[in-house]
Order: sequence, then structure tokens, then C-alpha cells
Amino acid sequence: MPDFVDEAVLHLKAGDGGHGCASVHREKFKPLGGPDGANGGRGGDVVLEVDPNVATLLEYQRRPHRKAANGTPGQGGHRSGANGTELVLPVPDGTVVTSPDGAVIADLIGAGTRLVIAEGGHGGLGNAALASPKRKAPGFALKGEPGDEADVRLEIKTIADVGLVGFPSAGKSSLIAAVSAARPKIADYPFTTLIPNLGVVEAGATQFVVADVPGLIPGASDGKGLGLGFLRHVERCSTLVHVLDCATFEQGRDPLSDLDVIEAELAAYGEKVGTDLSDRPRIVVLNKADVPEARELAEFVTPMLTERGLTVCTVSAASREGLRELTFAMAAQVEAARAARPEPEPTRVVLRPKQLGGVSFEVVRAGENAFRIRGDKPARWVRQTDFSNDEAVGYLGDRLNRLGIEAALAKAGALPGAEVYIGDEDDSVVFDWDPSLDADQTPIGPRGTDSRLDGVDRADRRRS
Repeated sequence: MPDFVDEAVLHLKAGDGGHGCASVHREKFKPLGGPDGANGGRGGDVVLEVDPNVATLLEYQRRPHRKAANGTPGQGGHRSGANGTELVLPVPDGTVVTSPDGAVIADLIGAGTRLVIAEGGHGGLGNAALASPKRKAPGFALKGEPGDEADVRLEIKTIADVGLVGFPSAGKSSLIAAVSAARPKIADYPFTTLIPNLGVVEAGATQFVVADVPGLIPGASDGKGLGLGFLRHVERCSTLVHVLDCATFEQGRDPLSDLDVIEAELAAYGEKVGTDLSDRPRIVVLNKADVPEARELAEFVTPMLTERGLTVCTVSAASREGLRELTFAMAAQVEAARAARPEPEPTRVVLRPKQLGGVSFEVVRAGENAFRIRGDKPARWVRQTDFSNDEAVGYLGDRLNRLGIEAALAKAGALPGAEVYIGDEDDSVVFDWDPSLDADQTPIGPRGTDSRLDGVDRADRRRS
């Protein structure tokens, strides 16, 4: 497996919330000292964080499934459960996070930038928090909520000011090694460079980053060679530098035709991804001028390139001829691009509270005498309910009634015995609606029971 990976798909699961505790305080001479069951802990979040020391997504390709810690259950004596530890996943600077359908979720730029990609579930309330004048010592607690699940795609887009593009073996790696401290692999065969290499260059008071993009060939935008996999790394570059090999002996190749081929591939890629690269300043580097034939060819094509309005530099990475002029030419383009950027506006946080009193659910007919309840609150309350506890089921009925679901079902034409679905389409809880049960009646009976449900078969109250 290669050491550099710039794409990965992650399957993430945030931690589940811990269950609440149903407990009653007991001590000598105080057999019923009141409820003291505490809340469960919150599940841990899954967080993506930019780490400048990370340069590849290889680790996530090896282990794509990641899960944060769950919250622990609450305990008696008002001892709340511990929150689950968040799972922080370090990613390289310039990582783009997208959903499975391709929608961009976030573009993570800058060391320390964080994104909570999956939130942990809330912990369930203990019976101490559920106590009320109606239920002085609840015999039940709420279950913790499950954490979010998310499938996301990570993609690195290298952050560099200048991108070196050209055919394989044009001398891009030698050039970046000559003008910076980068030490890429250099050899006399095509496609030596398999990963983008970054180098920091200083020209006077200007410091900028140069990226050496793996060699491009005709058809790179359609997947030939290595180009398609790495063309994305030029999207963020403000300046593109064409490195043209003036010493190639391949038939049918010359600096002008090489330039036209690479420009065509950049244009085709830009159309494919919706990024216009035609407005980026260009610099043409006629490389390998230390070879006499190459120098003659460079002198011959320079006027033709200048007529196209291009900045032309004749250099030799081997003898370091022309490198100073090249670095200052790149610095001038970078400074111009930086000066043209608009001033960053101050960060403003706009708080938009949810509207109070709005519709929190809707009733949709799902059959002749079947109805589906859609809404976050009802679905959330159902997930929190322990259906093995009659008192918990009665508490759920009270909550749904206060929300107005009973009245809404009657208005929608529901008849006694109607099937009522609450929850996700593929994982619904089914109730048989019995409007004869008095939701306002105070439950009487031992803890954990509800007198309104006496004689009601459990299978008639819930089917999933």
C-alpha cells in the first residue's frame, strides 16, 4: 500500500448516551427516602481536526470504521454517569469533507480547525430528575439516546501558492529540490513522482509554498497516468508554472506542443469539476538549459511564448542557472494574487433560535386505519422509553398527549385500535391507539407500574 493517500471514506459512530438510573434513597429508619437516581453521561463526539503534522489519509484507508466512547449509566446517590471521551481524528490541512452524495460539508483549512462530524447521544434522565407532584418517586428512568452515525468522504487538496505542472521527467522534482529544502525522489524514468511534494521558497521578503504535481500526459483528465488523481492539488494554487523539457528526444514532442497538451488537460479537468483554472497566472519554465541542444531550442521558442503573453524563464536545475530569476518571478505573481484577495471580514456568529410554538409533529395517514407520527420530539421520546416498564410507557403516553398527538389523531379520523407508527420509516415503533385510556389520571400502583395499563397485553401496546 502506498505511503501517501489523499482520499478515504470514513464510517463514523458517535458514542451513545448512558441510561438514567431508577433508584430510591434508603437508610436506617428511612425505607423510602425519595428518588436519587442520576442521569446518564453524554456520548462522545467524533471530531475532525486539522493537524499540520499529518500529511496523508493512509491511516483512515486502513481503518475506516471509527467509534467514540459511550456515556456511562447514572447511579444511585445522585451520581451522574461519566461523559464519553470525544474521538478526535487528525486530518491534513486542506481536507475537504463531503457526504456520500457529493455535497460539501466542510473545507478544513488552518491548523486547529475542528468539525464535529457526529454528535454523541444525550444521556437519559434518572428518576430524580423525573420526580414531580404527580410522580413523587418514579420507578423508571429514561434511556440514553444513540449517537449520530455518518459516512463521509475525505479528500486532500494541497494548499500551495505555486503549482508545478508538466510531462513526466520534465524536471519538476529537480526544480523544487533546487529552489527549496524539499527532497523528492529523482530518477531518470517517467512517473518517478507518485505523490505531490511541497517546498517552501523564499525570494526577498516573500515566502511561498510550491507544489510539485505528478507528471501529466495526454488524457490525464480522463484518468490516464497519474494526473486525474492529483490534478485536484492545483485547484488552490494561485499561480501555475509550466515546466517544459527542452532536452526530450521523444518523437512528436517539443515545448510548444507540451504546453498546449497540458493546457488542454487543465481546461478539461476544470470543466469536469467546475473549477476555472484559466484565470490563474502562468509562468513557463524552459528547463535543462545546461544541455547545448536544449539551450538552442529554448532560445528558438522563447519569442513564440512571449507573443502569447507568458512570462518565460530559461533555467537549469542541474547548474542552477536562472533559478534566482525564476523564484522572483514566482514571488511577484504570488504577491499580486495575495494583494488581489479581498480583506477578510470579521467573524460574526449569527444566532437563530428555533421558533417557539411551531408545529413539532405531523400526522400522516398510512393506511385505512393507520397513521404515522412524524417529528423529532415523538421519535426521540420513543427512543428514550423502556417498554418493559409500565410506568415508563404511561409517562410516554402523558408526554405524547401533552404534545397534542391524541387530539391530532382524533381530528385525522383515527378509530380505536388504529395502528400508530412513530419513528424512522425503516425502524418504527407501532402502537395500537386506545383513546379510552385517561392520560390525565394519576397512576396508582407500585413503582414501575401504571394502573391505566392493567389488563392491556404488552404486545398490543408496542410492536416494532
